Amino acid sequence: MATFTPRTPSKNAVFNRKTVRQPMPVNAQGRNLKVSQFFGENVFQLKDNRNFSPSTQEEVKKILNGEKILTKVVAKEIADVVLDWALDKGATHFCHWFQPLTGSTAEKHDSFLTYDGDRAIEKLSASQLIQGEPDASSFPNGGTRSTFEARGYTSWDLTSPIFIKEGINGKTLCIPTAFISYHGNALDVKTPLLRSLTTLNKYATEFAHLTGFKDVKRVIATCGYEQEYFLIDKSFYFQREDLVMSGRTLLGSLTTRNQQLEDHYFGTIPERVLAFMQDLETELYRVGIPAKTRHNEVAPGQFEIAPIFRDANTATDNNQLLMAILKSTAERHDFVCLFHEKPFAGINGSGKHLNWSMADDQENNFLEPGNTPHENHRFLAMVSIVCEALKRHSVALRAAIASNSNDHRLGANEAPPSIISAFLGDTITSILEKLASGEAYTPEEAAILDTGAEQLAQLLKDNTDRNRTSPFAFTGNKFEFRAVGSNANIGVPLAILNTAVADVLKDSNEYLKEQMANGVDTPSALTALTKKWYANSRQVVFNGDGYSQEWLEEAAKRGLPNLKTTVDALTTFIKKENHEFLVKYGVYKETELQTLYNVWLERYNKHRDIEFRTQKKMIDRYVIPAALRYKRELATLIESAKAFGSAPGCEKTIYDTIEQLTNEVKDQSDTLVQELNKLEAKPETDAAVEISTVLLSRCEKVAELAGAIEDIVPDSIWEIPTYYDLLFVR
Repeated sequence: MATFTPRTPSKNAVFNRKTVRQPMPVNAQGRNLKVSQFFGENVFQLKDNRNFSPSTQEEVKKILNGEKILTKVVAKEIADVVLDWALDKGATHFCHWFQPLTGSTAEKHDSFLTYDGDRAIEKLSASQLIQGEPDASSFPNGGTRSTFEARGYTSWDLTSPIFIKEGINGKTLCIPTAFISYHGNALDVKTPLLRSLTTLNKYATEFAHLTGFKDVKRVIATCGYEQEYFLIDKSFYFQREDLVMSGRTLLGSLTTRNQQLEDHYFGTIPERVLAFMQDLETELYRVGIPAKTRHNEVAPGQFEIAPIFRDANTATDNNQLLMAILKSTAERHDFVCLFHEKPFAGINGSGKHLNWSMADDQENNFLEPGNTPHENHRFLAMVSIVCEALKRHSVALRAAIASNSNDHRLGANEAPPSIISAFLGDTITSILEKLASGEAYTPEEAAILDTGAEQLAQLLKDNTDRNRTSPFAFTGNKFEFRAVGSNANIGVPLAILNTAVADVLKDSNEYLKEQMANGVDTPSALTALTKKWYANSRQVVFNGDGYSQEWLEEAAKRGLPNLKTTVDALTTFIKKENHEFLVKYGVYKETELQTLYNVWLERYNKHRDIEFRTQKKMIDRYVIPAALRYKRELATLIESAKAFGSAPGCEKTIYDTIEQLTNEVKDQSDTLVQELNKLEAKPETDAAVEISTVLLSRCEKVAELAGAIEDIVPDSIWEIPTYYDLLFVR
């Protein structure tokens, strides 16, 4: 008979779960619709909407292209059409959906219901569509807003699709908006992102014109993100106070088999998880999120979803919506979805690889090498421009991915290190090196991989391998910012990356104009530009093992900053020389950057405070009581042995070990909270430094001691779900 443990009821609940079946959308005949037939059905199409008058259709196109601004007259017609569409879909409320500095989204629902005299009607006015007024003092504002300074504004972002969110008992129209203070300062993620896209468009369009693409009217940043996440059963989740409070386990003993056999990655998706994924994708398709891939990730209980590339603004909104739908759909299947970058110690954490490129309105990808990359002058120039952007602004890019949770993942032999470098692959690097040294590059024949099996199709070898240890890797026709954390809002790294590239593009345009004014032809001018930037930034190019100690030493020799923690990154970033380019191009105001710094630092301290205090509670409530209970059992055995005239055996050794570990874990956890309490009187920056350099290591020591106790205490005594329960019981 299986031993009953305090966790047995939860395990039984998991074993008795039924796979939740959600039917696909069907047509009138009851047949399943193709995805293309219901994709985006809950998204309002602003461009080419046939319910607009012809004049408004033209106005909307010009507004979306940045040629005109929205007028009240056009806004009223749009609001009327949006209302009719929303009501037809069954929506009863609307909200301004925005992204404050909390890292998630916010919304306040208003009913369409109003009165026309004594008659109840539904209405959405132009003003309600365009502008809202949430309380700006109640969201993170870095101390820039007092409680009595409450006024803030949300402003409709016409370039991001309006969508309908479905609840169990109703539907809500969601209007994507920016969020600014009464004085016009950004209090959100979207506003700086939109500014960066405007800046990038300006200089990238000029670059296109200078390099022979005269018909280009607009250039956008394109983005495809890869969202990693963990799924654990709801029954176990709510028994782990650390997961609920902080998103990660603050203690736990690793199982003997986790990911070392490499059998989970791309393995067969468990039926219950697959049912969740299929349900998730249906929900995503209906709100216009083009989910493309799904698979098991490396760690047990870890999975990934990735969409098709979109413009950076829409992709950012889509990712925030995706994360919300992941959570709600997981709950429907009795799972909890975890986005923390390192929810479980000892196994891989989760990232959100941010694939980035630029494309013009003629559908030309600026980072497409073509079949002969050594002859593609614009492509090589763009690669060198990106390398120069990384060199100039590595501190800002490191700060863009900083968080208390991502600190546990970066450089942990599972994710790129905190040193910002670029992987270009052997082919591209060889071309640029030859170019910089004035040597001729001789291309190799296109390599066909010999599989040794005639039954298999021939495979054409790519110009680049994939380097999972690089934080910023070129992967065929885009760069992959691999260091972004799974819980991050991608709008922040996108805004900083866009501006970093725009900064170098501006200088590049000036250089090209100077060259051409001296009679240099376009290919030669681009070649000279490529040489200039690559020669200046080649130290950021590294194609080797980013996990190795050798790279850490080599990076130091090259003068590349290694900002290991969030506190290191933020305190370096706030120095004027490391962020002034963002102010120069109007992407952030100086006051907004100070706000961002204050918010990030405050959130770092608060998250750590929650973690440390939660860990202390769990030690006192679960770990020590379990250890004392086992000590009592061992003491009984020892006394029994003495009563029978026998010398105590291994029970005495175990007793002494438990006693030592219990005393030590109690002392360490008490000291941790005592030291934490002393920080309350210190400034945020000083507190953050001490937390990251002293207290965090003590927290890890407490976790290590608790894990050692868990390894000794019998399973029948241990109350909280173990790593085995969380990661393997499905």
